[in-house]
Amino acid sequence: MQAFKQHVIQICKKQLEDNIQSLSLIMHEITDSANNETKSSAGDKHETGRAMMQLEQEKLSKQIADLAAQKNEFLKIDFEKNYQAINQGSLIETNFGFFLIAISIGKIQIDEKIVFVISNKSPLAIAFLGKHINSTISFNGVDYLVKKIC
Repeated sequence: MQAFKQHVIQICKKQLEDNIQSLSLIMHEITDSANNETKSSAGDKHETGRAMMQLEQEKLSKQIADLAAQKNEFLKIDFEKNYQAINQGSLIETNFGFFLIAISIGKIQIDEKIVFVISNKSPLAIAFLGKHINSTISFNGVDYLVKKIC
């Protein structure tokens, strides 16, 4: 299970990096477009377009900063520690699939397996924290049996 956990971690890192790179590329394209746009005789239309591009740039900048902060938080997690009880950095196998307690990335598929990468601040992660193998937690009407912790 340790090798699978390392694979999940690598996929999460790649997904974060890809998302940052995609947003950075869009930001670059918007900046180039704004710099290359020439003022036409319809001055108000031009100014409105530039203002909309600036708003889009600000929104993208915030998204990039949020993703960079999320990536930094992810990189600070000690995934090497072998946990007896569920903690941040744990990969959990349950009767309803795999969960990685890290940051909120969501569902990822690796081969035939689905892994839910959830924040340690999420209600489900909070319910899991401190539990051991063969523990059962009830969450939203579902009983999760902890089969393995890595």
